[in-house]
Amino acid sequence: MRHLLDGRDVVVVMPTGAGKSAIYQVPAILLDGPTVIVSPLIALQRDQVTSLRAADAPAAAAINSAQSSKCNEEAWQAFTETRTEYLFLSPEQLANADTLRRLHQARPSLFVVDEAHCVSAWGHDFRPDYLRLRHVIERLGHPPVLALTATASGPVRADIVEHLGLRDAVVIVAGFDRPNLHLAARFCTDDGERRRAVVDWVADRAGPGLLYVPTRKDAERYAADLAARGVIAAAFHAGMKAADRRRVQDGFMRGDLGVVAATSAFGMGIDKPDVRFVAHAATPGSLDAYYQEIGRAGRDGEPAEVVLFHRPEDQGLQRFLTTRTLDRECVRDVAAAVRRRRSGITITDLARRLDRSRRKVTTVVNLLESAEVVHTSDDRVRYEENAPPPAKAVAAAAKEAGRQEKRDRSRVEVMHQYAETRDCRRRLLLGYFGQELDHPCGNCDNCDEGVPDDGSETGAYPPNSVVRHEQWGRGTVVRHEADRLMVLFDDVGYKTLSLAAVRDTRVLVRA
Repeated sequence: MRHLLDGRDVVVVMPTGAGKSAIYQVPAILLDGPTVIVSPLIALQRDQVTSLRAADAPAAAAINSAQSSKCNEEAWQAFTETRTEYLFLSPEQLANADTLRRLHQARPSLFVVDEAHCVSAWGHDFRPDYLRLRHVIERLGHPPVLALTATASGPVRADIVEHLGLRDAVVIVAGFDRPNLHLAARFCTDDGERRRAVVDWVADRAGPGLLYVPTRKDAERYAADLAARGVIAAAFHAGMKAADRRRVQDGFMRGDLGVVAATSAFGMGIDKPDVRFVAHAATPGSLDAYYQEIGRAGRDGEPAEVVLFHRPEDQGLQRFLTTRTLDRECVRDVAAAVRRRRSGITITDLARRLDRSRRKVTTVVNLLESAEVVHTSDDRVRYEENAPPPAKAVAAAAKEAGRQEKRDRSRVEVMHQYAETRDCRRRLLLGYFGQELDHPCGNCDNCDEGVPDDGSETGAYPPNSVVRHEQWGRGTVVRHEADRLMVLFDDVGYKTLSLAAVRDTRVLVRA
């Protein structure tokens, strides 16, 4: 709070349920001007506004597609007339020129990005407007920026700082350990065995609990299987009607439901203190996503169980999901259109001229910007002076897309290591986020069976140190074990290296 009041940009990583929202709610009252909060989900916006109103805080409002145009216009009017202190918007709304105009007129004194890990996790593909937020911040005169998240490894924190364009940011990490969560994983040989094991395990637990599944069909099927076992369960996924999703969420929060079988669409910002377990019926795509989801258990500090049911085939599914198909024709067309307009062009005009979706054009512009083919200033995209012509720019964009895909796939490999490790699970999980645990945790399945304390020391390669590999280039040490290193390389993603091989071949040096 003090850093924000001093005008600094701040990144805060705090465990789920630790009260991150207060970090902007209090300074907002003391700063002269309204506060803009970028929040990814309508349900999350609704909960945040409801909480502020219940706390008798200064006026809060959200503007989104779930409300009528009349309701949104009234919210805008109250905001521009300074009758509203907190305004919640999605990143896509900030791509609208009229929205930017209204925000600029209101002169916000604080810009907040909630669930800021989405900048890194979703910005490259799923929701590309996250990578445009830095341009919005500049258009608003770069007020103090606060990025909040419960899950961000060192590389993800660096992504947040870079992609939001933060200046001399203060990065505050409050720790990742949730010692009350018992961590476990169970290997299953086939899908039938896993389905039976999941249903048996969940049905045998006292809820409330969450069961995360990979597909919408799985959510429906598991909910039905659990209901047949006498569990009060419901499905939740993005394919359901908004009213049905709200009914399930509200029922779970009230305690009417024992279990929600859900895709990853459920849970962000859900503040229910007494969730007694979180189970995963398949391996997620990264430890970042996994940590975010298991963090919904045991917020009251009481014991809670976390279990992952996994099969080797999960890796293949996640590799498929991380495959990026580059539309080379679209890349060439976007590059050519930008190059023709020396004065620059907005993404909205680009999409209109090329008759392409704005989301797709935004993704391509982000890719070309990462490849240093184009740049953005004053909300207009311009061709870099020394960039290659559009035909050759496609190759630069393809190289950047390939780098991003390798990084995503390497996260899948790290998640697989967590599922199959015989070491202390908490030590691996915390090490991924840059937090050292000097001894076995005593509260995971491997520790239950007996894990020796290897007494390893970080030696020449402490976590977060920068190294260089003769083949893979620059990287950052993520985790150090007795016999191996986990390193995130800029170009090829996560790699696990044998310490003995590193010492014998000298392929890795401190940069």
